[in-house]
Amino acid sequence: MNPHDEFNTDGVLAYLISFRCYGTWLHGDPRGSMDRIHNRYGAPKIQPNPQRVKYEKSLLKSPPVRLNTERRHIVEHAIRETCRIRKWNLRAINVRTNHVQTVVTSRKKPELVLNALKANATHELREAGCWRYDHSPWADGGSKIWLWSQTDLSNAIDYVLYEQGDPLP
Repeated sequence: MNPHDEFNTDGVLAYLISFRCYGTWLHGDPRGSMDRIHNRYGAPKIQPNPQRVKYEKSLLKSPPVRLNTERRHIVEHAIRETCRIRKWNLRAINVRTNHVQTVVTSRKKPELVLNALKANATHELREAGCWRYDHSPWADGGSKIWLWSQTDLSNAIDYVLYEQGDPLP
């Protein structure tokens, strides 16, 4: 174990970790987004811009990634296995067609947890023959929200399990 991986997480109960599929939410999208310039606390989201969306689409290395039933099951299994092997407490998971939501308790930095979940999900997709590209099926980065209170934790679990839309097969 690398001692630099350990992190003082005293007080944090878990992380709400989310990541999107590659190409499914581009800068300029009407839903808003953040890029490196806008990614700071309190900064406004990028405004809708159809020309920027068109440009972003031209840069894609493959079509946008959608997770069908088979892919969703593979990703969920990979995340559950990652948490089991690393002895992280997976408190909630919801794998959707264009993103993944989890609530995980770990003594590691949330960036390491996010990267491990994405890497192992990619590995399992490749092993199953469901991802044949050299690049990742995931958008760069992801969301890592620290959950400090029992209320935060309960709300995050409810959000992941019950506020992502209708259940998928």
